[in-house]
Amino acid sequence: MNYFELFNIPVSLHVDTASLTKKYFELQKKYHPDFYTQSGEAEQEEALEKSSAINKALKVLQHKESTIKYVLQLKGLLEEEEKYQLPPDFLMEVMDLNENLSADSTTALDTFESSIYSEVKPIIENYDDAAITTASLLKVKEYYFKKKYLQRILDRMDD
Repeated sequence: MNYFELFNIPVSLHVDTASLTKKYFELQKKYHPDFYTQSGEAEQEEALEKSSAINKALKVLQHKESTIKYVLQLKGLLEEEEKYQLPPDFLMEVMDLNENLSADSTTALDTFESSIYSEVKPIIENYDDAAITTASLLKVKEYYFKKKYLQRILDRMDD
């Protein structure tokens, strides 16, 4: 059972966090191990596993980037620790940004981040699991790796 099935929500790249949180509390009320202390060992174990899966699912589905990663993995388009070859023009642009980093580079980085997101925004925000094409998902995959690469620069700026 995948995380979307567990929460009984449609597969999406843009999960509604309010309904996700509501569903999380419903599931925890139903499966929290504390409610199974008087049950048999098998039921306690199942409740513990289900509660753990619910917590992991929430952690993934609360964040856009981890949700994108999870959906790409579900679709068989992303492997754990995959080394992705980013386009050379993107790498050159990031290298230029990186060389000119300063305290006021945040605006330039935000603008750059917005520009890479704009390419996939319609796919992410209007995701339809039944109609999505592999080509569209591959665009999202490239965005995912670009964003990850850019995030390393942003993290370094915070240090």
